[in-house]
Amino acid sequence: MFISNFFQSRGASSNNPGTEWGNWASAMGSSSSAGMLVNKDTALALAALRGCVTLLAESVAQLPCELYRRTADGGRERATDHPLYDVIHSQPNRKDTAFEYYEQSQGALGLDGNHIALIDRDGAGYVRELIPISNAKVRVLKGNDGMPYYHLLDQNDILPARMVHHVKGFSLDGFVGVSPIDTNADAIGLAIATEQHASAVFSRGTTMSGVIERPREASPITDQTKVDRLLSKFAERHSGVRNMFSIALLQEGMSYKQLAMDNEKAQLLESRKHSAVTVCQLYKVPPHMIQMLDKATFNNVEQMGLQFVIYTLLPWIKRHESAMMRDLLLPSERGDLYIEFNVSGLLRGDQKSRYEAYAIGRNWGWLSANDVRRMENMPPIPGGDRYLTPLNMADPGNTAQALNASPSQMKDIEGILCRA
Repeated sequence: MFISNFFQSRGASSNNPGTEWGNWASAMGSSSSAGMLVNKDTALALAALRGCVTLLAESVAQLPCELYRRTADGGRERATDHPLYDVIHSQPNRKDTAFEYYEQSQGALGLDGNHIALIDRDGAGYVRELIPISNAKVRVLKGNDGMPYYHLLDQNDILPARMVHHVKGFSLDGFVGVSPIDTNADAIGLAIATEQHASAVFSRGTTMSGVIERPREASPITDQTKVDRLLSKFAERHSGVRNMFSIALLQEGMSYKQLAMDNEKAQLLESRKHSAVTVCQLYKVPPHMIQMLDKATFNNVEQMGLQFVIYTLLPWIKRHESAMMRDLLLPSERGDLYIEFNVSGLLRGDQKSRYEAYAIGRNWGWLSANDVRRMENMPPIPGGDRYLTPLNMADPGNTAQALNASPSQMKDIEGILCRA
């Protein structure tokens, strides 16, 4: 009675998030226009799709996830004393390391468009563990209060949102993310069909593609069994990869006529490459990131790498951060604490450009020596917290301060200026 009254009940053709989630999480998949069955297993068999999914998963997993506390002076510090810090930074649960957990969560987002983990809390409400659960075992329901509830199909339990950590990909209804595989089944199915066709060419195709001709004056072979036996023996002897470039001996005046390669086979490599690029478009991954280096040069590969971080990776990172702040922090803590992945290492670029940027910031006064050393993971030095001020930006009569001099040095400089 509680379930029927509290949760909205809709038909399968409506926008019921529970019904749609069950369809998206189905292991059976869907049939594409090319006639291929498309599901997670068949999609992962594509090298390009596996490369895109694992690239995003490993890129997110390698970033350290930190819990920060805002300080009174407008700065921040790591909240290492908070119970949540170790959970998100090093050990989300007893089984998984932080890398394994975030790799699995982003992998589920790349395949299903959703990542769900059960939250184990202590008596004070703090998170002790994040336990990932298969998307196929959960159905998302919408309550009359407008909040999501999670139906665990194995235990037949319904959990409120405060007990579940849910990261959604692109969503149409705000309750479940859209699966990239199910919504692009035709594009992925065409790529699967292209790969299967390429395999068939090498497994059944003969390298001497052509026809066998007999002289016009020769008596025709009327026994179909003999024709079949002749063709079968010829194909057995000369088809397949192991029989490439073999030599054929034809008798009874027969001759072999080489045929030109048809257009379909001539475009096979281009079709496979186009399918791989289409998969990259689905995940907004530059092709060179999955080792397709045709268009990559030394001049543009670094810029494309930065574009990958900014336009492809950062949106996924923001989804993780915002979902963790919503689900894992107590409402009273969200004003002082926040969660952030450290992406500075991915944006550092080459060493020469980085040092030039440091020099600009140092000379113009918004970076100190210790600021630079901190960004390079180097220890601070005495006196390294001073900020320079360019002379042309200093107030008149305040030259000593602009030179960032010590009190004793300021007296010497003032004396020199007075004598001048």
